[in-house]
Amino acid sequence: MSIGIFYGSTNGNTAEAASMIQKQLGADSYDVGKLKSGAELAQYDLLIFGTSTWYDGELQDDWESFTVHLSKADLSGKKVALFGMGDQEGYGSDYVSAMRVLYDKAIEQGACVIGAWDNEGYSFDHSASIVDGKFVGLALDEDNQSELTAGRIDAWCKQIEAEMKACA
Repeated sequence: MSIGIFYGSTNGNTAEAASMIQKQLGADSYDVGKLKSGAELAQYDLLIFGTSTWYDGELQDDWESFTVHLSKADLSGKKVALFGMGDQEGYGSDYVSAMRVLYDKAIEQGACVIGAWDNEGYSFDHSASIVDGKFVGLALDEDNQSELTAGRIDAWCKQIEAEMKACA
């Protein structure tokens, strides 16, 4: 199964997480800020979208521009997994909420979303990315829980590898 990681990163944390996921899964990786179209999306069976959350739950800037291409993509038959970066203490009212924007867009375009992540072990007030009691994807916090990042990525990669067969 071919895997493509698509991420937007302003301060480097999302890019670093994408690199860790890429190494573990043997995936290709793309900074959405450098893509001119969404043509690359069609090449992969599993798409992994990574974004940080800004301000009041907004997408990272490069994703804001790339969602135009995402809106035109046919993701029918594709699996999508998400990861998000946030600061649960400084921005606990919208912790990793930007993942929800990409989750909704993936579903609208026909994808099967995998990789929901338990919200236990986090301390935040609200997240739009909670669906059915779990985050829609892997939630990471380099500001307050950086020591947990590698372990969370490892466990999540194993989880999505097991779930890839779940959506037919």
